[in-house]
Amino acid sequence: MGIGEWISQNWFEFGTVLCGICGLWFSAFVIHQNTKAQKEETKARRTSNLLAITASHREVWKKFPNSPELARVIDPSADVAQQPVTPAEEYFVNEVISHTSSVYEVLKGELVTEQEGLRRDVKSFFSLPVPRTVWSATKLLQNQDFAAFIESSLK
Repeated sequence: MGIGEWISQNWFEFGTVLCGICGLWFSAFVIHQNTKAQKEETKARRTSNLLAITASHREVWKKFPNSPELARVIDPSADVAQQPVTPAEEYFVNEVISHTSSVYEVLKGELVTEQEGLRRDVKSFFSLPVPRTVWSATKLLQNQDFAAFIESSLK
C-alpha cells in the first residue's frame, strides 16, 4: 500500500495527528514568546523602580546643601554629647532612614537590580555621630529585618 492510498484510508487520523503536532508547536512558540516578554517587562519594571529610587534619594538630599543647620549630620567629628541632635537633624536622618528602608524592601523583593555599594553607603552614613545617635533611638521602631540589615552593615 502506497502513502497516497494510506492517507486516503486514514485521512482523519492523519489530520488529527498533524493538528496535534501543529498545536504543540504553536503552544511552545507562544510560551517562548510570553517568557521573553515577561523577562523584558521585568527588566523594564526594575529600571523604572531604580529611577524612582534615584528620584526619592535626590528628593531627600536636595535640601541638604541649602540647610546649614544640617551640616553636622555628615560631620564625623560632631560631638552629640556636647551639643545634642537638633530636631532638624533628627527629622532629616529619619527621612534618610525611611528612604533606606524603602530601598531595602524593594531590593528584598528583587524589584531592582542589586545595589552593590548599599552596605558600604549605609555603613558610612550610619557610622557618623548624628545618624548613629538618631538610629540608636529609632531602630526599635523599624522592621526587625531592616534593623538587622543596618546593624550588620555597621559591623
